[in-house]
Amino acid sequence: MSEPVPVLQGKDLKVTRAGSLLLDVPTLSISAGETLALIGPNGAGKTTLLQCLGRLIKPFTGDLAFRGQRVGGEQPLFAYRRKIAMVFQEPLLFDTTVFANCASGLRIRRLPRATIKKIVMENLERFGISHLEDRSARTLSGGEAQRTSLARAFAIAPEVLFLDEPFAALDPPSREALIQDLEQVLARTRTTTVFATHDRLEALRLSDRIAVMDRGRILQIGPPEEVMNKPADEFVAAFVGVETIIEGSVVNREGGSLIVRLAGSKKTIEAVGEVQTGEQVALCIRPEDVLLSTQLTPEATSARNVFPGRIVRMVPLGLYYRVQLDCGFPLVAYVTNHAHDELALRVDATVKASFKATAIHVVRRKGKTAE
Repeated sequence: MSEPVPVLQGKDLKVTRAGSLLLDVPTLSISAGETLALIGPNGAGKTTLLQCLGRLIKPFTGDLAFRGQRVGGEQPLFAYRRKIAMVFQEPLLFDTTVFANCASGLRIRRLPRATIKKIVMENLERFGISHLEDRSARTLSGGEAQRTSLARAFAIAPEVLFLDEPFAALDPPSREALIQDLEQVLARTRTTTVFATHDRLEALRLSDRIAVMDRGRILQIGPPEEVMNKPADEFVAAFVGVETIIEGSVVNREGGSLIVRLAGSKKTIEAVGEVQTGEQVALCIRPEDVLLSTQLTPEATSARNVFPGRIVRMVPLGLYYRVQLDCGFPLVAYVTNHAHDELALRVDATVKASFKATAIHVVRRKGKTAE
């Protein structure tokens, strides 16, 4: 049985401006019904890639295919644009009512008035703004305006939806409520969606796949749990929330178990990975995988790595504390408020830090081997 044709396929997508390469994506396929999140720092190329996929930017090189037909070739550009919708960070609304904004795409398609009314009210209801149908768009709050933009986009039942950081300008309560509603709408409609964000938590919540971008390139793409827990390199690791990245070299390997000597130190860490003795690696340790104790001994834990450490800094982050340690190497741990109080943690106190060998993701440092 043949594989289904992807909804969108990009090949050799490049954008150059003033001699600088802004985008370089050799290949990208997006399947029907999936939500793909593009994450990366400001200037990573997320918006540029969205604009390429929506054919909203020129000049660029490469080919874009929609359901197997080249856009601008077998698939006319105008016909393609009628099948997509885009929502930007700043809502772009007409100076008219909420209802008229939501109905605009349907009126262009010359649908019957009764059909337009039904579709518009369904989508205003989806996003909780049916009571605003007669309100002028100029009087809306930021959250209400973005809800109107999303209702307008879904009203035309797009085959592909592009979202460019749609929550970035919203206050936290409005952002959370809108993410919840969008999550439910995407689950019901299964609209193929590509959205750009610099917030990894948004990506985790909404996406089926995540693509991490930097300097116009996709560094890693895959399911959220794979990208978050098995980052391809140190840049990806840092961006997806790995706060401890330690360089070292593999001094012993037995099966999949590794002994890594830390750079500039005699300390060793036990990890699990598929690298050879003598190779240079980076050890990626997520802060939530580090346990702190004032009494812990190596015999009292199943963790293979136990180190004494001095607390250098503590930062309260709402429901937990970020604890920065000096264990002869820098290490970051998250502890709950309850654990913080129970352990009586304070700056300059000495604690025991432990983490399992299996909790470490080992990244081979390309082109680097130990002497």
